[in-house]
Amino acid sequence: MAGGWTSDDNVQEQIDSSIEDAIARARSQLPRGESLHRCEECDAPIPEARRQAVPGVRLCVNCQSEHDKEQKAISGYNRRGSKDSQLR
Repeated sequence: MAGGWTSDDNVQEQIDSSIEDAIARARSQLPRGESLHRCEECDAPIPEARRQAVPGVRLCVNCQSEHDKEQKAISGYNRRGSKDSQLR
């Protein structure tokens, strides 16, 4: 149930929009193109199984793990600036 000046439909639209934005952001980060045979960062060989499992892979497992940790640290979701911040 929405409060104030908003209706329940507006709240759901804001939630849907936030989810669509998150999906679009995640899709934009997916690798594209042909997989590399050697890691872009450390030049280690990328195993064939990884290249087939992740089309467009550019990093070895170790470098990808480090990259993921860095992204997690800097990509915290700011609820105050989000579209649905008034819901909490």
